[in-house]
Amino acid sequence: MILTDTHTHLYLDAFEADRDLMINRAFNQGIRYMLLPNINSQSIAPLLDLCEKYPENIFPMMGLHPTDVKADYQDELEIVESWLTKRKFYAVGETGIDLYWDKTFLAEQKIALKSQIALAKKYQLPIVLHSRDSFEEIFEVIDETIDENLTGVFHCFSGNREQAEKIISWGFKLGIGGVLTFKNSGLDKAIADISLEHLILETDSPFLAPNPHRGKRNESSYLRLVAEKLAEIKSTTISEIADITTKNAIDLFHFPIKNFE
Repeated sequence: MILTDTHTHLYLDAFEADRDLMINRAFNQGIRYMLLPNINSQSIAPLLDLCEKYPENIFPMMGLHPTDVKADYQDELEIVESWLTKRKFYAVGETGIDLYWDKTFLAEQKIALKSQIALAKKYQLPIVLHSRDSFEEIFEVIDETIDENLTGVFHCFSGNREQAEKIISWGFKLGIGGVLTFKNSGLDKAIADISLEHLILETDSPFLAPNPHRGKRNESSYLRLVAEKLAEIKSTTISEIADITTKNAIDLFHFPIKNFE
């Protein structure tokens, strides 16, 4: 059984004391592959260092997180593109719009998102979208920019069935994480009839730990709890969930693999 954590911030200080132990716990739970979204220019070095340490298992993305879109965002975007010319990345992200924490830079967030969509098309990469309290704003941008050259995932999807169907109509995946295990989140009902071919799994660790760890530090080994919950909802086995969602992740991100059929 091979699971893939398609969105995890393993390079953050939250893992400083036990990072290698934590990664090995994930391996022991069947999580073979992990993809790291970038946050800003300061996170690039630790992110790439970790990918260099685990080159067969951990793969980098390059982008500017919407909560880090500030007055200097154009400088940050120049750094993002400069890195995309230097080495292989597997997605542009994470980008998007976040209206939960601060709406001050909404206009700049939209410009930054459009710029990163252009980069995704230019470098033929999927885009990874953060959409906290901002589905409608992001939908507006995607409606303006969608074409056959744009694909990606709405990471940490927590929307309703109608929103899920709109995302799928563009050919995007839904990133399913710990929210699926939260009582009364409604996510179980939103995806109950969504085919597994449209889903990939993620933790967003160290954030959004699934039950029974909710409120504590999340880690990639907990992806198995998300997979188990999805298997319950879909009335299938965790092995089937692992096989289908990992295949979906490979098809989207095209990261190198060994011994996967």
